[in-house]
Amino acid sequence: MILLDYKDRRPIYEQVVEKLQDLMICGVLEQDSQLPSVRSLATDLSINPNTIQRAYAELERRGFIYSVKGRGSFVSDTSSIRALKVSELRKELGGWLGEARNAGVTEDKVHCWVAEDWKGQKSMVREEEQRDKSGESDETV
Repeated sequence: MILLDYKDRRPIYEQVVEKLQDLMICGVLEQDSQLPSVRSLATDLSINPNTIQRAYAELERRGFIYSVKGRGSFVSDTSSIRALKVSELRKELGGWLGEARNAGVTEDKVHCWVAEDWKGQKSMVREEEQRDKSGESDETV
């Protein structure tokens, strides 16, 4: 369910927060589903329960989960979680598009890249980029 990267510079609790958010966004953890108890998740991950408690507190502060006294922690409204993620992605895309525009990449080229990546044709994109680097392509970037 959650794999931690001990080489990652980020604190473990931040990694737990990120992984749980990802599970909520992709629908693995559905709205109103109960999260594992602090103790059981800490045992599963072989980490200190205080680390899980801190991650859960952060998720609750951000509105991703809610706690019910004596019952545990539950996933909040997943539509708002997805909306937040879409907003973050939109912001990242805007930054990337600005960089692409400044680098002289054409709008058609960006559309092509997005369409190919969306369909999972990354190998074609890589081949085209290799041709572009070697000067074999007749397209301008």
